[in-house]
Amino acid sequence: MRRRLSLVFTLVAWLLATGSHWDLVQTFGWGRMIATYAQSMPFREAVRLTFTPENLCGVCSAVATAKRETDARGAPLDRLAGKVFLVYAPAPAPIVAAPAASRWSPGETAMPSSERSAPPVPPPRVAAA
Repeated sequence: MRRRLSLVFTLVAWLLATGSHWDLVQTFGWGRMIATYAQSMPFREAVRLTFTPENLCGVCSAVATAKRETDARGAPLDRLAGKVFLVYAPAPAPIVAAPAASRWSPGETAMPSSERSAPPVPPPRVAAA
């Protein structure tokens, strides 16, 4: 139940952030206009009359005004001009190749050395006088 509720809230927030709520209100207005016109004329004529720009109802004009005001405030990209965006871009994974080594088999007594010097000799001891 909690997950469904969070999904519903997320969907509602997304619809409001994108301005889709005005589309839903506009659809309601068109449906109401079609139903009103269809009472006095054929359905095809009611649909044609609904979508002509000269026949705007109160809902249609309110939605048009609200969308115009939203656009006049500026698109989101216009308001963000000149700002620095910090976007997470993962660094490419470095490709590391292992150095080529000679083969060693367990039968050998000593491991092969690659450019190794002999171990250091212990320092000379001071002679006791």
